[in-house]
Amino acid sequence: MPFSSTSATIQLLGKRSNMPEQFETINPATGEVLAKLPDMDRADVRKAVDQARGAFNHWGSLKISQRCDYLREVRQNIVRSTDEIMDLICSETGKPPTEALLNEILVASELIEFYLKEAPRALSPTRTSPGMLMNKKAYKLYKPLGVVGVISPWNYPFTLTMTPVVTALFAGNTVVLKPSEITPLVGLKVGELVTSCGFPDIVKVVTGKGPTGAALIEEGVDMVAFTGSVATGKKVAVGCAERLIPCLLELGGKDPMIVCEDADLDRAANACVWGAFTNAGQTCISVERVYVSEKVYDKFVDKVVGRTGKLKLGTDVGSMTFPPQIEKVEAHVADAVNKGAKILTGGTRSHYGDGLTNNMYYEPTVLVDVDNSMEIMTEETFGPVLPIVKFSTDDEAIRLANDSKYGLSSSVFSKSPARRRRIAEELDAGSVSVNDCLMSYAISSLPFGGVKESGLGRAHGVEGLYQFSKVKGVAEDRVGLKNDPQWFPKRSTIESLVKRFMSLRYSKGIARVSGAFLGNSGKASSKETSKV
Repeated sequence: MPFSSTSATIQLLGKRSNMPEQFETINPATGEVLAKLPDMDRADVRKAVDQARGAFNHWGSLKISQRCDYLREVRQNIVRSTDEIMDLICSETGKPPTEALLNEILVASELIEFYLKEAPRALSPTRTSPGMLMNKKAYKLYKPLGVVGVISPWNYPFTLTMTPVVTALFAGNTVVLKPSEITPLVGLKVGELVTSCGFPDIVKVVTGKGPTGAALIEEGVDMVAFTGSVATGKKVAVGCAERLIPCLLELGGKDPMIVCEDADLDRAANACVWGAFTNAGQTCISVERVYVSEKVYDKFVDKVVGRTGKLKLGTDVGSMTFPPQIEKVEAHVADAVNKGAKILTGGTRSHYGDGLTNNMYYEPTVLVDVDNSMEIMTEETFGPVLPIVKFSTDDEAIRLANDSKYGLSSSVFSKSPARRRRIAEELDAGSVSVNDCLMSYAISSLPFGGVKESGLGRAHGVEGLYQFSKVKGVAEDRVGLKNDPQWFPKRSTIESLVKRFMSLRYSKGIARVSGAFLGNSGKASSKETSKV
């Protein structure tokens, strides 16, 4: 059966006669088993989808203002439960409390705040120009899709779950959430935070491993929002294509940072160290490649190594979360060293926490003498490792940064506005931070998503609301003629009139005047309005 709260999950586990297989969730920093949860099957998922479908009939029919009132209370529920949420995040991920608070709880709360202000305007009927058809009214309606399946990851289990969940709810959908099997308790808490405010079935949580997520795609949802690896994302895309339902995919990254010789090196170095090692490098928009002007390369590397050496495990950098991931980090570093890379600091698992069951701490690591023959430069590492490369010209830096199958985020540091904007425009990524890093996700008004193998679609911003909506175009007659010119019977004069009209409308000089007159060009006439 699907559950809606952490406490309910643990209490009900022993009350099922047909107990499913179970899996454990573990504190990666200590090895402690936190709970055993059901690995739900297709029948469980189908029941959750049916319950969410039933709730949609009411939730989807509410006014936008009513949904906003409810989600405002959800946000207040988060505020009241901040300490509990922090403890839960830290227990399942091993990250420091400050990271859980700033990078997860605060970011999710700010997104709700943004949509409380923007959703009523963005989702209202929007009038647009009818072009040459002055006798018509044209407008767009935004309607919910239905039941959204959300498959969320383990690295930021609160904010990367809350983002698709609350966006779907603002747009009028209901949700079936399948959190990562690595961090299921956080996912269950998300469900509890939402449904405890009065609508028990608008978010249903199903726990389980890969087959549970596959069943979610196949059991009748109207959209899937997935955050995770490229390999799994492609499988999700295929499953959605077979059912002809939309999907939002936020996948991997190998995000570059470019540091020009005119950059503020202290700021760039501080940003670089934080961008590479926050959340132990387990961030989809982590700084995973750094390209530095040869004119300041040595100076910059010294600053980065010095700052990295001062980081404290357990306080600044937490444990890694997923055992196979730390093994991947070790493999990438070993591959790089075998091919000629040099480790300047770090490079091994730490002895921090000796005596505990797990050893999931990896020392923040800086590498030089790296190139694209190494996995560390081409594959997503997703760990606390920072490779640094020098470049001679801006064009070379841009070429190296874009030489990747990924395109999620990026950053550039320069004191020249023209230079940094030119580089930002040419970086082939879904977002760019200028004289900063990792900020594109924290700003709720900016759309977030990737290009190339980093994903499809956009979260955040008004674009996020539209991602979870279906738009309906409406054309309405304004005049009420008995017979429009293009209707039957066909008139011999219509062809000559249309040709004369086209000649005038699309001729140089006349086009601008006629377009403004007809209301489909020029700033005033093309501006959309939410009033219909």
